[in-house]
Amino acid sequence: MLFPARIGIIGGGASAVCLLDTLSQREEIPESVTVFDPSPHLWRGRAYQPDAATLRVNAPPEDMTVRAGDPEHFTRWLEARAVVLGTRTDHVDARSGIAFPPRALYGDYLEQCARSALNRLAARGSRIRLVRSAVVDVAREDGSLVAYTADRTPHALDHAVLCVGTGEPADPHGLTGTPGFIADPYPVVRRLAGIGEQDRVVVVGSGLTAVDVVLQLTAAGHTGEIVMASRRGVLPSVRQRPVERELRYFTAARFRAVAARGGRLTLDEVVSLMGAELADAGSGLDSVAEEIASCGVEDPVARLRRQYDLVDGADPGLRLLQRAVPDTGPDVWPLLPEHERTRLLRDHYRTVMSLCCPMPPASAATLLDRAGRGLLRIVRGVERLTARPDGGFRLVGDSGVEDADVVVNAVSPGSARVPRGASALVDALVRRGLAVRHPRGGVHVARSTSGLLADGETDRRIHVLGDLASGSLFFTFGVPSLVDRAVDIADAVHAEAARTPVASANGVRAL
Repeated sequence: MLFPARIGIIGGGASAVCLLDTLSQREEIPESVTVFDPSPHLWRGRAYQPDAATLRVNAPPEDMTVRAGDPEHFTRWLEARAVVLGTRTDHVDARSGIAFPPRALYGDYLEQCARSALNRLAARGSRIRLVRSAVVDVAREDGSLVAYTADRTPHALDHAVLCVGTGEPADPHGLTGTPGFIADPYPVVRRLAGIGEQDRVVVVGSGLTAVDVVLQLTAAGHTGEIVMASRRGVLPSVRQRPVERELRYFTAARFRAVAARGGRLTLDEVVSLMGAELADAGSGLDSVAEEIASCGVEDPVARLRRQYDLVDGADPGLRLLQRAVPDTGPDVWPLLPEHERTRLLRDHYRTVMSLCCPMPPASAATLLDRAGRGLLRIVRGVERLTARPDGGFRLVGDSGVEDADVVVNAVSPGSARVPRGASALVDALVRRGLAVRHPRGGVHVARSTSGLLADGETDRRIHVLGDLASGSLFFTFGVPSLVDRAVDIADAVHAEAARTPVASANGVRAL
């Protein structure tokens, strides 16, 4: 059954796939879906494009499914693929027992899911269009939305969903264009190929992207020293073997109920609920608090080794935290007072990211082996990184002055968190008063619908899915969060279509 909505999906990465799959599973489907994206790697985004098999997903398969309510969807896809190809590679991490397939393989899954969703929609009567151009403007005209592509071709829509992906790495040291500086390491198989086997490499950053760089260089036989350099030197934590236990206190349902009645929660109340969850599992807040307090203080390599040794540890506290924060964090965040959100980001951003985005134990083992052989160091307190007049680079940090042949940029996107390819669109929305930039990045959106927020009003026609909503929602990373928000947006689109009158005397809409 069709419902009267022409949906435009602006961007064709992982978030768009989550939305397409959600729309295609509904009893009622939109009358048309148009996807706008100029990328050569449609449906994969920046993260899952064809690249080295060294790069693995960092979450278990149940956290990578695009199908709402079906955590085994990706696992079944992997199993079916193995049967068709007649080969079976489980990609299981020996230490944790978790499967971490290559990210390029996950990109294959995204592609197939997108095609299947579009085929389901088309088979049931929805008109499908794929426009291989970027949208640079969205305007309200005669009661409809009009999306303008780069050549100023207009496309009439009823709803637009901005799925524009993540921004490029920031360049805090202003080195873009300098010989030997790699501004963006992806795809690593191509961008890192020119690094000499014995070159001394500085990797700016210490998150998952920096880990990817070290893994790829190691796999390629690099024998020079690698220095991971950042302000605090906080590495991603190490993912522990999962615990089979349903959360009872720190649940999305509880926090959504608070939001539904217009309630708020203080950080102390949230911590208390987490304490109850940990106590119920036989752990406690003390061990978790100790882990949080040590972040950025403990020697990075010592912390990595300790966490690696705890992959099968008896205390379930960190396991529960690694599961609860990414799963439930998106529902907790909007309930906190603004001053507490600001304080958390100011004082604990790297800690949250470290705990929310852990690395597989096999990745930790590679880093530890390299560090043990004197081929990897983590430098904290980076003050500046400059190009030397005679070539190469000079790093000044807590360990003193060091030189390097190559610098690989692996920092997070800039504070604006607007991808370069979407900047014209965001600028246009702001100029038209349809969007307001958020001081923490991206644009303001409403928690319940992910609709744009401007002048205190929630837009019922323009929604945001993904990193562009990070200022308001923060927890926009991770496929589970994308799937949850995709469901919210699909619900909002259905509700708006139900309340919008449609004139049918001559088949023309009165929207």
